[in-house]
Amino acid sequence: MAFATLALTAIDCPEPRRLAEFYAAVLGGEIKDDQTEDGHWIDLYLPGGQRLAFQQVPDLRPPEWPRADRNSQQLHLDLDVDDIDAAEEQVLALGARPLDVDDDGGKRGFRVYADPAGHPFCLCRA
Repeated sequence: MAFATLALTAIDCPEPRRLAEFYAAVLGGEIKDDQTEDGHWIDLYLPGGQRLAFQQVPDLRPPEWPRADRNSQQLHLDLDVDDIDAAEEQVLALGARPLDVDDDGGKRGFRVYADPAGHPFCLCRA
């Protein structure tokens, strides 16, 4: 039986506001000013009630996707989309970069990108 609920997912990054703005443009939601007053922590409250937090780590070393032997991705976000081609165009315009976008002509249901801080995320066919 569960004894806890997930409060948020925190993402390390060099520029919390910039990354919060990227994900707000992708997922919607409302950015709330940090509670530390120094820009080290930004919250993004998503439309479904979930929350992403962005924590400043100035010397962040992005994951080396898809490596698993050192500096692995540790976690990534899967984002369901209705139109993967349109979503790809939008995330690239927002500053994402492609990591693995060969979806075998649509046979594979996802494409992999890095957000502006280098974290991998997938656009998945809904």
